[in-house]
Amino acid sequence: MRTLLITLLALCLPAQAGGLDALSDKDAASGLKEALVQAAGVAVGQLDQNDGFLGNEQVRIPLPERLQKAEKMLRKLGMSKQADELITSMNRAAEGAVKEAKPILVDAVKKMSWQDAKGILTGGDNAATDYFRRTTSEAIAARFKPVVQKATAKVKVAQHYDAYAGKAASLGLIRAEDANLDDYVTRKAMDGLFLMIAKEEQQIRADPMGQASKLLKKVFGSL
Repeated sequence: MRTLLITLLALCLPAQAGGLDALSDKDAASGLKEALVQAAGVAVGQLDQNDGFLGNEQVRIPLPERLQKAEKMLRKLGMSKQADELITSMNRAAEGAVKEAKPILVDAVKKMSWQDAKGILTGGDNAATDYFRRTTSEAIAARFKPVVQKATAKVKVAQHYDAYAGKAASLGLIRAEDANLDDYVTRKAMDGLFLMIAKEEQQIRADPMGQASKLLKKVFGSL
């Protein structure tokens, strides 16, 4: 993702002097698309590894907030192993599923119009992230869920989640969308992916000159 935003900001440098019209539509869109394709691999790669979710507090998937009280009780009753097993299984499921996002992100880049590209170049701090979220969420969810289902099905304690959470949801103790473990993990895995993209985007936008110069020469040559 760092490559993506460096390139975005590199494109914006000549724009400051003469506007986006200083670049041809073809050059600007082609450069952006190339950066986005590379960035898709980087963003997915940050999470598509052992402890990509579990070892990263920013994206680590916990039990739903209301069920965390039950988790504390389990630990007090000497059932920490079972609680840890469930949390680990959720995060391992996300780590296994996230690689499915890469071809979808790449396809979204290929289908990007010049207006889409221009919107990212001139948009807000999360313009690139918002584009990915808007154009890929439905497809990513469809690809994530079967992988998540296969992973959680192997864990005995996870098999009891839906029954317990379903009762909790019927009593208003947790949100209905959190009552199905696979749906919950799928949603949180997607949130984690987009969060990592957004954080990189914000960081580089905050210091464009410090991040852009070398890649500007490398990618755009005389630009």
